[in-house]
Amino acid sequence: MARRSDARDRVLAAVQELVLAGDAAPTFDAIAARSGVSKGGVLHHFRDRGALVRGLAERAVSATDEVMTAASERGDAARTWLRMSAAQGPDHQAARAMLSLMRVEAGGRIELGHGIDEAVTRWQAMIAAELGDEVLAAVVRLVGDGLFAATLADTVPAPGELEEIYSRLLGPGPVRTGAEEP
Repeated sequence: MARRSDARDRVLAAVQELVLAGDAAPTFDAIAARSGVSKGGVLHHFRDRGALVRGLAERAVSATDEVMTAASERGDAARTWLRMSAAQGPDHQAARAMLSLMRVEAGGRIELGHGIDEAVTRWQAMIAAELGDEVLAAVVRLVGDGLFAATLADTVPAPGELEEIYSRLLGPGPVRTGAEEP
């Protein structure tokens, strides 16, 4: 029998896969079939679509926490934030899936909760500690937010342009290609 967290992770991965494959509002039956978790098991972990969105958000926050903590420890939080914000890959796929589910959800705003505000504050504090400037840290975080939105819309600048943005904001730094991990 799979551990609870394993089943929960499989359900979230299945939701993401289904949404990205074009099923904007996968049924709980489809999620159960894709994840290998019974429909009752899916509903045990996620009682509705809002809970699925919150689950995807929690997973994204946890992954970002790991990357930002490691970057902060090596003194690279600001550039890592910007690079992560403009990177293609699984994090943006999860965000696209989450946004698609949110659009389908009728009745207004979904409260993501689960520490997202606190996480953003924590990440900005890591950037501020590195830069020694609260205002510049806020600017870096907001530029990263804009890059993230541009990436979701497939309008992110080319890697050379991104490096110029990073250098203008933060001064010269190591040159990386867009394919490298932060």
